[in-house]
Order: sequence, then C-alpha cells, then structure tokens
Amino acid sequence: MQRVLVTGANGQIGSELVAALRERAGVEHVVGADLRPPPGAPAGNGSATASGPHEVLDVRDRAALERAMREHHVDTVFHLASLLSASGEEAPDRAWDVNTNGLKHVLDLARACGENEGRRDGADHSVRVFWPSSIAAFGPATGTPAPQQAVLDPQTMYGVTKVSGEFLCRYYHQKYGVDVRGLRYPGLVSHAAPPGGGTTDYAVEMCRAAAEERSYTCFLEPATRLPMMYMPDALRATLDLMDAPAEALTARTSYNVGALSFTAAELAEALAARAPGGFDCRYEPDPERQQIADSWPATVDDQPARDDWGWQPQYDLGALADDMIGHLQAGFKSKVEG
Repeated sequence: MQRVLVTGANGQIGSELVAALRERAGVEHVVGADLRPPPGAPAGNGSATASGPHEVLDVRDRAALERAMREHHVDTVFHLASLLSASGEEAPDRAWDVNTNGLKHVLDLARACGENEGRRDGADHSVRVFWPSSIAAFGPATGTPAPQQAVLDPQTMYGVTKVSGEFLCRYYHQKYGVDVRGLRYPGLVSHAAPPGGGTTDYAVEMCRAAAEERSYTCFLEPATRLPMMYMPDALRATLDLMDAPAEALTARTSYNVGALSFTAAELAEALAARAPGGFDCRYEPDPERQQIADSWPATVDDQPARDDWGWQPQYDLGALADDMIGHLQAGFKSKVEG
C-alpha cells in the first residue's frame, strides 16, 4: 500500500482505520474521504486538513471518486462508506444507492485504473480494494454458528446490500482480476467514535453510560446474544487480510471473523463490575431492532480466516470492558478539565 483512499473516513471504523494507516504508511499517503471534513477541520472542499489529506465527496458521484483516485495516485481503496442496518431501514432506497452503487463505482474504477495504466507502460497499476460485509448478510436460515459457506438470508436492506456486494466483489475478482477482499464484520465496539445507526450500537451506548456513571435503557432484550468485536481486533483483522498474499485467500466474497459473543445482560454485568458506582441497566426492547437482532446468528465459524491468513482475536469481554471504561473515563475527564 503506497497511496491509500479511505471512504467513510469519518465513521466508526474509518476514523480509527485512517489513523492506523497513517501511522503505518505516513500521513501524506493516506487520504480520507467523506461527505464532510473530519471533526475539527474547516468546512469546504479542500484536499488537506490539519490531520492529513481529505476529500469531501459522495461515493455515489463516480466522477468525484475518479478524480480523487487519480489526483492522489491511489493504489488501495478501503471502501467503508455505508448506511448501517437501522439507518438503512429508515431510508432503504438511499441505503441501496450508497451501499451498492457506491461499491460498484469503486470496483469499476479499480478495474479501469489497472487496465488503462497497464496498457500505457506495461507495468502493474492495479488498485486493490477492501470492502466490509457484515453479519447482516445472515438470517434465520443461516443457523448458528454461521459457517463460511453460509445460507445468506438477509432481513434488512442493509443486509441485502451486503449480500449483493459480496457477489459483486467475487464477480469483479473472477471476471476482471480486481484484487478485492472483505470481512463479515460482527458488531463493533469502539470508544473513539459515537454510534452510527447499527443494531449492535447498544454495546457502545451502554459502555458510554457506564463510564459516565449514568443509567442506560437498552433497546434489545437482556438475553440477546450476538457476535461482537472490539475495534482494535477489527483493525488488525482488516490490515492482516490486506497484507496476506493473494494466493493464500480462498474467500473472495467475505471472510467470517469472530471474536466475542455476549448477551446484553452479560455486557451490563461486566460494566457494573468495573464502573465505580455500579451500573443500572434497564431493558425496553425496540421491536424493529430486536427483530433484526433475532434474525442474526449468535456466533460465527471463522476457521477459514484462521487457516488462510492466521486470524486470531486478542480481546475477550473483560479486556474489552476494561479498555472501554478506561478510555471513555479519560476522555470525559479531559473534556471537563479543558
């Protein structure tokens, strides 16, 4: 990876992935892209901010994407821009447009860039693509644990776009040779970014409430068990997959990756044991989000990822709770003191 573009750079994954990539490759080699400048940056369409290069663009605008990729000589795209599960149910047409058409624009440009530049000088100018799928691609017919070669049975527009995207990625790899790789992310927990409209966002909201020593009303039932992952593990899985040799990869749709599987009540109990004043969690399930959660498997089988490129998670529930509480409390303290 010499010159990298990250779409959805202001989101939950993007904001931390951009920082990790800049630490690895250098600030000037990693370009963020989102509908707005990053937090704290001045408004406008400039291509640089105090934190590093950034493009204000909509992934549905193919011309804007092409300009950004060519001007910055991009050879790797982490395409994260997406509407998540709950947000996608509120605006299904927009979810399809952003999630599916945005992905196709990236794949088309990756293909065209490699073909056109390669014809000029005979060198390899291919553009590699990372694209995240999700456990939302699964559904009631999938079963638990969800296998790598699973029945994909999405129950949301978000899930439908993820299934469509998986097959689109495989098609572009098989038909045109685009080196596109993906992970089926479980629910992600991060202290650095606020929730972004996903069904598993309760976990982040719950951690924030516990760190602030306030009560929390959970929108899922206490016994709801879902596959989850702490953000440091998600970032490591993403970078490890992109570092893996192409010949080692057997899945060109998306790899299952597992780490944790806990219920809402188990997370609340872990946080209560760590919050200085305890933690009061109540449950008022939201019917729509509960229905979405109930359609997903409780665990996933990620043995192919472990075999093909050595995937191994590092955080268990206790380590996640410790780290979340520590970071969130430090952040709240610095805000008060500032």
